[in-house]
Amino acid sequence: MSSSSASGPLRLEDWIRDIPDFPQKGVLFRDITPLLQNPEAFRAAIDRLAAHYSGAGIQTVVGVESRGFIFAAPLAYLLGCGFVPVRKFGKLPAKTVSVEYALEYGTNIVEMHTDAIKPGERVLIVDDLLATGGTVSAAMELVEKLGGHIAGIAFLVELTYLKGRERLKGYDVFALIKY
Repeated sequence: MSSSSASGPLRLEDWIRDIPDFPQKGVLFRDITPLLQNPEAFRAAIDRLAAHYSGAGIQTVVGVESRGFIFAAPLAYLLGCGFVPVRKFGKLPAKTVSVEYALEYGTNIVEMHTDAIKPGERVLIVDDLLATGGTVSAAMELVEKLGGHIAGIAFLVELTYLKGRERLKGYDVFALIKY
């Protein structure tokens, strides 16, 4: 199957399912699982991300737990570099650096291994969705604590109305789909 048809290139938006009132009433959830289940759509998403960062000198791709892993690992493979996971607290076995960040109700902690990023290394941070920017900001802080240079921040979907991009000012932010 090719990634285009007589009507033009495959539209990734066509593979995102809207689920009203999830996880609570009044929320419209953008479900990426149909895109992941379709080999053509999933391949197109990964290929388009790779094309955007090809030649950017990315040395490491950081994926944010957990759906960021789905996109970051194949992207690292295509870019010819390593993959580093940002995990929730207590999930990594070796020495870690951690960041606590605010959620709507309470806080959360993410961490990465202290030897995951070398000083000056060009890093691409990847997650599935940009909403308010809280989780990805914490991942950025981890990369910078270890001396990495954030060369880009990539998402499959950006919810523009939540203004997460404003929190990432001064960084190269890229999203394949915007709502």
